[in-house]
Amino acid sequence: MKHILDGIRVLDITQFLAGPAATRLLAEMGAEVIKVEFPGGDPSRLFPFLKDGRSAYFVQQNRGKKAICLDPKSPEGLEILKGLLAKCDVFIENFAPGVIGRLGLGWDEVKAINPNIVMCSISAFGQTGPLAALPGFDNIGQAYAGVTSMIGETGKTPVFPQLALGDIGTGVHAAAAIGFALFHRERGGGGQYVEVSLLDTYFHHHDANVQVWSLSKGEIKPTRSGSHFYATAPAGIFQGKEMPIVILPLLNMWPKFCEVIGRPDLIHHPRYSDNSRRAENRHELIEIIEGWLQAQESDVESIRILEENRLPVAPILSVEQACQHPHLIERETVRWIDDRGLGRFQIPGMPLRFSAFPGHLDLDAPFLGEHNAAVLGEYLGYSKDRIATLEAMGVLVSEPIPSRAAG
Repeated sequence: MKHILDGIRVLDITQFLAGPAATRLLAEMGAEVIKVEFPGGDPSRLFPFLKDGRSAYFVQQNRGKKAICLDPKSPEGLEILKGLLAKCDVFIENFAPGVIGRLGLGWDEVKAINPNIVMCSISAFGQTGPLAALPGFDNIGQAYAGVTSMIGETGKTPVFPQLALGDIGTGVHAAAAIGFALFHRERGGGGQYVEVSLLDTYFHHHDANVQVWSLSKGEIKPTRSGSHFYATAPAGIFQGKEMPIVILPLLNMWPKFCEVIGRPDLIHHPRYSDNSRRAENRHELIEIIEGWLQAQESDVESIRILEENRLPVAPILSVEQACQHPHLIERETVRWIDDRGLGRFQIPGMPLRFSAFPGHLDLDAPFLGEHNAAVLGEYLGYSKDRIATLEAMGVLVSEPIPSRAAG
């Protein structure tokens, strides 16, 4: 086996991010992913950073996939998709609910073609419910999930996160659901339909907010509280001597933290003796802790003291600093890749690690329609003449591959 999903074949009709993030994980784990694009291609091919018309955004999420491009509304295009479904273990799509059914590839049609296939649908709000028909991207699901309301300063406009927590998280949830469904199939359970949504994924990330509001019968109304957690203290971002620092000496760490900062008198102080009192009086604690930080020789020294005492602390690294950090580099949390069109650059690495497969696969991102002939020839037995005819008809589409990208 090349990797843990070696031998699993996936028909991937997804675009943008959540779906491609799911199938990127499957490809990293050795699955054969056939990415289907419609004429015009995955819109993410136009996302920055662009170099000579090729998108690093697209490359990052689509490495290791075979690409075919066809017109699904043509009888010939639909015939190709149905033929491939019969040869695949997984079918994944992320169109708005109902779209895939109107193309003739809803679950009833798919399971009739291949009863052992696992079909996964990804959407913004789920396949059912009052919001299901609405369009949505990551931050739309985030807003409806009560997550955006928790980000930013108290009393000010919420903050727009600068990374795709929901899309990537939904992709991970989808990959997990697919893996468990395949496991169920291997135990004799057959194929099945699974669905994942941005809204469900985002809401799933609430660790304290929902139960706090519910059990307090609305007396506690969780809301954004800036750089510090409202429910636990001390916990947040403190201003050091030169830079902000994250410090999280939670719950049972409080006595040791007090000793380390030279304030054992705070351990049983009536204003700080338990978490609820510390949270209530967190603004006083912030001043005390920041006073200690700014009295130290340097922020590096403050971090060293806390780390040596096993108290959770971290500098706030920029993207540039994180990409250059020796720990992230050693573990390939950030990886160097070589793309046939873009050359050498860094992307996030594979977050799942397996003892039986310690290395990573050498993957390339496809050009539009690059594998039309290879996929149709190998799996559907199409001749070169038939493929040429479909290209002339506009059923199959491809882009020229630059000579420097050959090989």
